[in-house]
Amino acid sequence: MVIVKLDLLGDRQRTHYCGELRKEHAGKTVFLAGWVDVRRDLGNLIFLDLRDHTGRTQIVCNPAISAAVHDRADEVRGEYVVGVEGEVVVRGPGTVNPTLATGEVEVMAHTLLVLNEAKTPPFPIEDEIKTSEETRLRYRYLDLRRGRMQRNLRLRHRSSQVVRAHLSEHGFQEIETPFMTRSTPEGARDYLVPSRLHHGQFYALPQSPQLFKQLLMIAGFDRYYQIVRCFRDEDLRADRQPEFTQVDIEMAFPQREVLFDIIERLVEKLFALVDVKVERPFRRMPYDEAMEKYGSDKPHTGFGLEWKRISLAADDAGKVRVAEPIKGLRVPGWSGASRSQLDKLQETAKSLGADWFSYIKVTDADTQSPLVKPLGKPAVEALAASMEAQPGDLVLLLGLKSATSISAFRMLDNASGELRLDIARKLELIKPGTWNFLWVVDFPMFDYDEKEKRFAAMHHPFTSPREEDLEKLESDPGSVKARAYDLVLNGSEIGGGSIRIHRQDVQRQVFKVLGLSEEKARERFGFFLDALEYGTPPHGGIALGHDRIIALMAGEASIREVIAFPKTASAIDMMCESPAGVEQEQLDELGLSIKEV
Repeated sequence: MVIVKLDLLGDRQRTHYCGELRKEHAGKTVFLAGWVDVRRDLGNLIFLDLRDHTGRTQIVCNPAISAAVHDRADEVRGEYVVGVEGEVVVRGPGTVNPTLATGEVEVMAHTLLVLNEAKTPPFPIEDEIKTSEETRLRYRYLDLRRGRMQRNLRLRHRSSQVVRAHLSEHGFQEIETPFMTRSTPEGARDYLVPSRLHHGQFYALPQSPQLFKQLLMIAGFDRYYQIVRCFRDEDLRADRQPEFTQVDIEMAFPQREVLFDIIERLVEKLFALVDVKVERPFRRMPYDEAMEKYGSDKPHTGFGLEWKRISLAADDAGKVRVAEPIKGLRVPGWSGASRSQLDKLQETAKSLGADWFSYIKVTDADTQSPLVKPLGKPAVEALAASMEAQPGDLVLLLGLKSATSISAFRMLDNASGELRLDIARKLELIKPGTWNFLWVVDFPMFDYDEKEKRFAAMHHPFTSPREEDLEKLESDPGSVKARAYDLVLNGSEIGGGSIRIHRQDVQRQVFKVLGLSEEKARERFGFFLDALEYGTPPHGGIALGHDRIIALMAGEASIREVIAFPKTASAIDMMCESPAGVEQEQLDELGLSIKEV
């Protein structure tokens, strides 16, 4: 319901944005437009802070200059949309606002147009608010007015421009690939789209353009890229959304180091947008080293705390009933850890899958450990020495009571990785403003699924094995290393890629290891297998997580803060109230019925 009589903009044109005015504009007549951020009524004077995405300017409504403007300002409230024409004047001594970029000037209003009114928002339009995320997402169009969100999405825009310019400079062509394709279940669940024209058949929204970009290599577009929307029906976290954006890149006749150099230079340009200097080249680390030292294939290398595999003598190992290998971690300066702190660490370790935990405290006076009784003090001191522990250090030991499979050892590695991060957070070792880039390389080609008793692709089934491991595909697939690589920043995977399989015989062998019969492989990937027969060049590429990279650049903990209209953690759009039911008529057209689950 309109209470205030609204004005028309007519042919007036904004001359400046609200954040642009400075002392050099004094004496100029300007026309500003935006939202009323704050209104202050001093009786004889009314002040309006006018806001747009560039900042704020103070507007003075003085009845001595215009009684009509003053009367109009009396009707205005927060978030009203107004236009103001007036003269820029320098503020008097003692009235300068040093918190505003425009704080040395103000605009004396000659004309005030009320272009639209507004209800009182459910939360303040400010950078720092305590409103729940659900409320923010319900009123996302208001949340996006906040300066913080404006900066994030404008940073996203500038990042996209940098990506396009950089890749174009290096000869890449931007090519769009289909959003509606066929379902090829492998990894996360597909989002399915029923066909109206072909009842009982479905399209799938792409989890990535993987096969299409490989087909483009076969087609002779030797350098392709796309800033592309992808879809995965999977459980969500802070760095996941059901629809997300990646920078998808592929090139023919690749050398891994050439691709790495192109990507590192791109990352350097992106982070320059937020005044971060990136040091190149990035460190390379084999997967096995990452798992052993950091317990993670996306390790945060910005602080110390490296695990080390250690051994106990056979008879001693029997006394403490732990299988080898044991992992040890030296925590400098934490020998004063309390019993309750150590008990909590033990609970955490066990909850993560490690079922044996112990520790050694090294002090100037003594070496203390629960292992002294079963092993003897000399053995414990030898253990501490093998960890290069100094007085004041704490040594943590992690193990399994029985470890007979690769997956068991991997569980131990994963537990050690989570425990390492937990300790780093407790001791505040992760310092903001540091940027640690890392290439993790030489991943295992396959991951053995103990439950299903079969191999699964660690990355995806189109990743090429190392050339020296081709002969092991049939005889020892568990030892085969892939030509895969991940780009990691501060413990977050921000990109993943590989050199692809370009030979049909190798692709068929990989499908066989994965338990895909010829019939099943042809049913899912027949078009791609056919294409491999027509002169496929060696090729490879990478997909960079656009949302994750921008979130890190913006200093945000969640990618929802850099996406205009994201879903909640339960995949709900609070604003549009979707997913939602549909009319029975629509279901009938598609030949669908709803089954109770």
